[in-house]
Amino acid sequence: MRIDVFSLFPELFAGFLSESILKRAIDRQLLEVLLHNPRQWTENKHGRVDDRPYGGGPGMVLAPQPVVDCVQAIRAEVAKPGPLLLLSPTGRTWNQRWAEELAAESHLMMICGRYEGFDQRILDVLQPIEVSLGDYIINGGEVAAMVLIETVMRLLPGALGDEQSASQDSFSTENRLLEYPQYTRPRDFRGWQVPEVLLSGDHPKIQAWRQEQSEIRTRQRRSDLLTETNDGERTGGE
Repeated sequence: MRIDVFSLFPELFAGFLSESILKRAIDRQLLEVLLHNPRQWTENKHGRVDDRPYGGGPGMVLAPQPVVDCVQAIRAEVAKPGPLLLLSPTGRTWNQRWAEELAAESHLMMICGRYEGFDQRILDVLQPIEVSLGDYIINGGEVAAMVLIETVMRLLPGALGDEQSASQDSFSTENRLLEYPQYTRPRDFRGWQVPEVLLSGDHPKIQAWRQEQSEIRTRQRRSDLLTETNDGERTGGE
């Protein structure tokens, strides 16, 4: 998979792309992440990519020319461009099932916002899919893009050491429940014991215990997940 990221601060991705599972996926050529700075496309003689909003108001707004030209130039390089995502608090909320859909793509593009947001004509011209991490505000789209990249990367075949890891994660299509509690050595930590069933070697009993624990945890913490349809929409239940 190739992912093109458009950011005014591409340096923020340096550590993120050079560590852990993500780095191994890149080294194994399962994933390629390319960074592009719209500043390099600006026609403003002072190199600016933002300006004051018409009608007044606080902050600065990203201007359409450098962003549109940057995205269109990179899009033209790809034989079959994939979905264009724009990180924005006004977008559709990101979730695991959406990540599973996009993991089937061979190419993705992500635009990271900054300042007070985008000139509306960026959206009008490029027609991106707006994506939000949730009902809160962060300084820019870079952190949000990292979340999307890592979520999708984990679903690529061969990216994880154990192919069952992603399918057993909380929120996945194969497992709509929250993940069960996990334990490792030592058996006794300051009086807190590992459940005996996990030490029994009886795999059907272990599987049944894990399923039960997932159901209990989901009811206690995220009962809304129990009333969602396959598309992630809620049913009429409480």
